[in-house]
Amino acid sequence: MFRFFLRRLAVLIPTFIGVSIIAFAFIRILPGDPVMLMSGERVMSPERHQELTHLLGFDRPLWIQYVDYLGGVVTGDFGNSIVTKRPVLNDFLTLFPATLELSICAIIIAILIGVPLGILAAVKRGSWLDQSVMGFALVGYSMPIFWWGLLLIIFFSGVLQWTPVSGRISLLYYFPPVTGFMLIDSLLSGQEGAFTSAVSHLVLPTVVLATIPLAVIARQTRSAMLEVLGEDYVRTARAKGLPPRRVIGLHALRNALIPVITTIGLQVGVLLAGAILTETIFSWPGIGKWMVDSVFKRDYTVVQGGLLLIAGIIMIVNLIVDMLYGLVNPRIRH
Repeated sequence: MFRFFLRRLAVLIPTFIGVSIIAFAFIRILPGDPVMLMSGERVMSPERHQELTHLLGFDRPLWIQYVDYLGGVVTGDFGNSIVTKRPVLNDFLTLFPATLELSICAIIIAILIGVPLGILAAVKRGSWLDQSVMGFALVGYSMPIFWWGLLLIIFFSGVLQWTPVSGRISLLYYFPPVTGFMLIDSLLSGQEGAFTSAVSHLVLPTVVLATIPLAVIARQTRSAMLEVLGEDYVRTARAKGLPPRRVIGLHALRNALIPVITTIGLQVGVLLAGAILTETIFSWPGIGKWMVDSVFKRDYTVVQGGLLLIAGIIMIVNLIVDMLYGLVNPRIRH
């Protein structure tokens, strides 16, 4: 298993280097003068521009700039924000728990609902239940996040007034962050009503973000289960008189988990991409909204570092998915 892990880890190194090249080149192909943006000066003399160009290192060859940038990334230095002047990594680590909390809740809902629906649709193939599940999955996958989010806000926050419109918790509550996860911190604070407020703020963003992953997981689970249910060993298990729950849960589902796990791992990228729109709509203070604000403010250092950090998280999740392959099916390790 350890050798299997090392082989998968070795694949990530060239991938990370490729992503770093893209992130490094991104700031240099965007319109505008990065020297004037980073300096904050709207009008400057040619002498001042040349001085700042040399100070920021833009007058050196690109490959030298890239090597210096990659060396800083390896040591944890992603540069400083042009706007806040704070290290990009510090801002990312401060805001990431909000996005992580939202993404974890969304993927849990997607798995807990999507997998059982996919199994039921496969077992009841061709029935009204199968058609209904696949129809809802198609609608959920096709629905634009920004439209779905605004629709839920209008109905549940505007008409019914059941949920708040934005934020992570009511302004009536304040407590120092301990873990960065609002649900946990609100419980630790001991303030009455804080946890309920945190949950009510989390409901709509979670539903919006979970919609597409739920639809994809349900469809993939159904497809994988249909393929496995037609195998000889499943028919043999049924012929032996094993209970249907045992046949489906032990023999069929375990062998159908490989493509489902792959789908769940790929949804991490979907969640982080969807978080950009979801956090913007609900004013959720996570890395998605942070990246959008940085683009509008032309904070190129944040955009560059944020892209690389998000890509690194996706690669780590893919590595974890590869490890799960080896646990579910030991033959994959060889």
